[in-house]
Amino acid sequence: MSGPEYRGLTWDHPRGHNALAAAAAQAGGLSLTWDKHPLEGFESHPIGDLCARYDLVVLDHPHVGEAVAADCLVPIEDLFGADEIAGWRNAVAGPSLASYHYAGRHWALPLDAATQVMAYRREAIALPPLEWAQLPAFAEDHAVALSLAGPHAILSFQSICGALGFEAVAPRDAFMDRAIAREAYALMAALTGELTRRAQALNPIAMLGAIERGEGIDLCPLIYGYVNYATRGVGFANAPAGPGGRIGSTLGGTGIGVSKRCQVTPALLGHLRWLMSEPVQCGFIPQQDGQPALRPAWQDDAVNIATGGFFAATLATVEAALLRPRHDGAIAFQTAASTRLRAALLDGAAADPVLDDLEILYRMHHPAGAET
Repeated sequence: MSGPEYRGLTWDHPRGHNALAAAAAQAGGLSLTWDKHPLEGFESHPIGDLCARYDLVVLDHPHVGEAVAADCLVPIEDLFGADEIAGWRNAVAGPSLASYHYAGRHWALPLDAATQVMAYRREAIALPPLEWAQLPAFAEDHAVALSLAGPHAILSFQSICGALGFEAVAPRDAFMDRAIAREAYALMAALTGELTRRAQALNPIAMLGAIERGEGIDLCPLIYGYVNYATRGVGFANAPAGPGGRIGSTLGGTGIGVSKRCQVTPALLGHLRWLMSEPVQCGFIPQQDGQPALRPAWQDDAVNIATGGFFAATLATVEAALLRPRHDGAIAFQTAASTRLRAALLDGAAADPVLDDLEILYRMHHPAGAET
């Protein structure tokens, strides 16, 4: 086999690895090996360091500002034509491609679409609540836990603020509207009971595994959806709505970025096009434990039958999903803000001092007037 020997880095879950590895194994004329790292490394490791060691890097959209500052990724516009990019923009579910657009360019191809949805144990709950206003009373009679580990405390907070009416207009120098933030904090505080305290260290994979096994958690109102659990006793539904039926959820998913160390060849570009094609997104990727990004796959009857209706049940949430801050410093803010918010919720702290600190952290990690 001639040509470069490419190395890629993805995350160590069947959803993140299996389809990429299987696709590379059958890619004639292309030598591509995928390494794996843990979910926590995927969420927080410096993108510049990863791009210095790998040709292809799976990333999520909060890393793009850091990547632009480090000048470590090749813009998608330098690899593919405007018509192709426009086609993907129209085909993906929700803002999956838009999430990688920053400083006038796209920095990754959205291979995988995901957002925070509601997850529940089918054996315990027949009909999950539809609105945030119902959750505190529902939690009095059901085993409800929030997802607070790692960055997820602040991501859930952002999502609840979105459901309650917050509009993130860029550029912005304040993190949240204070009145809405108080209401969101009160909801999270009401749901931070003994079960949430016991589950505080569980990342989404561990939380969904606990729901699957019946280990005391029957519902999590906001957690990143993993199709892999939808046929294992875990039900998924749209994220809870706020006033007027507004769904609040913060986009996740992953994209493939091409590092500046990569020797780009027609064979590599052809492989990336193949991964993004509708037949592959509707067939090969879901058949290999993946979670496709194209809307037709989420709407496909066969894909939904095979996955317990996961995609159809949560598509409205993906389509309405909010973007996280993506400026250089967004990951540091996300980490610090989540740590502060989680500790405050577990300690039963009053809202305003916590919200003051979140604004201070946002300004500390976000230069005034910078792109969000």
